[in-house]
Order: sequence, then structure tokens, then C-alpha cells
Amino acid sequence: MSYDGAIEALSTDALKFVKDDFVIGLGSGRAATAFVKSLSSFIKIKNYNIKGVPTSLQIKLIAEKGGIPLVEAEQVDHIDIVFDGADQIDSQKFVIKGGGGALLRENILFNLAKKVVVMADKSKFVKNFTRSVPVEVHPQARNLVTYEIKKLGGKAELRLIDRGYPFFTENGNIILDCNFGVIKNPKILSQKIKQVAGVIESGIFIRKPDVIYRAKTGGKFDII
Repeated sequence: MSYDGAIEALSTDALKFVKDDFVIGLGSGRAATAFVKSLSSFIKIKNYNIKGVPTSLQIKLIAEKGGIPLVEAEQVDHIDIVFDGADQIDSQKFVIKGGGGALLRENILFNLAKKVVVMADKSKFVKNFTRSVPVEVHPQARNLVTYEIKKLGGKAELRLIDRGYPFFTENGNIILDCNFGVIKNPKILSQKIKQVAGVIESGIFIRKPDVIYRAKTGGKFDII
């Protein structure tokens, strides 16, 4: 089942939220990539003077290729709007992110932004979270956090890449993918996870999006 046509269409529609002189947070992943490519053409046509704040090296390279002027998050005191994807969205409009490992930078931008726009395909929408929660952890805290996650009712697995090597974030940390089964109260769970020493960030984002695009098949989408 392909949502590519809808992702492309909604990434173009989302440009209506972009204004001249905006500072724009650029999320990571498939939907964010499609949006950045649309944004690149849009600002050239409109001759807009915007600045983009990338959340990952992946999106930074795509934005640079498209000619989008970039700054880092620490160089700005606000972000007008963030465009990002999601790994899962529940009925309360909480979001799980971090499948690509950029959850810390993405969450910083979410909380800096005046408006957050999330774009995801229909398969990502659920009543309650069912997927594992990515947790960014200092490498020295792996055993401690694994133990504390178990006390919270979860099972933590170290994220690995090829040949069994640990996945490291761009911040030099590891990711524990934590399975809690069905999550009915994500806000409380996220707060408990973040209280554990050595946890850098939780993949449950408490700052809810202001606009959510839902991609459907056949090139269609809606806004919820």
C-alpha cells in the first residue's frame, strides 16, 4: 500500500503555513523530506527570506542541496513553525518519534515552536500507542535504564545496526527501544522515563501538534 502520492500532495499543501522571514524547523524522515523538497522550490518562487533549522544530518544535506539557508537551534530564540513526521499518533494526539534516532533534536524544536505541523500516513494512527518507545540514553547508563524500564513494566532492547554494532545518535548516545505493550497514559509514562538517571530524551512527545496531516491511498489526505 503506497502513500507516496498523498505525502507529496500534503507536503505541497502545508506550504500555506509558511510566511516570509519565518524560522522553520525541519524534521526528519520520509514526510519531512518531501516537505523540504517542496519548500526549496516554494521559497525560490516566492523569493522568501526564511531560515531552516534541521533536526538531523540527513535533512540538513537535503536542505543544503535545495538551497535552503540553515541555522542551528542554539542560534535562534524561537521557531515560527516545525514540519515533521511521526512514527505513531494516538487518539489523544500524542506522538511517538525517534525511529530515525533524531528524537532529542526533534523534541527541542517541538518545544521551541509556535506551531507544530505533523505529517504521517494513515497506518501511523492508532487509538493507543502499541509500538516500542525509543529512549535516548547515555552509553554509561544502559544497564541502569534497562533495569528501570523493566520496573516500569517495559522491556528495553539496545538498537543495533549492521553486524551487531550499537546505533549511536548524532549526539553520541545510544537508543533503547522500549516495549510497554499498549500505552494508555503516555504523558505519565514519558514523565517517569525521563526521571531515570542517564535518560536524555523519551520518544513520547508531550507537546501536541497544532496541525496533523493524514495521508491516505490514492493521493488523498485530510487534516485532523
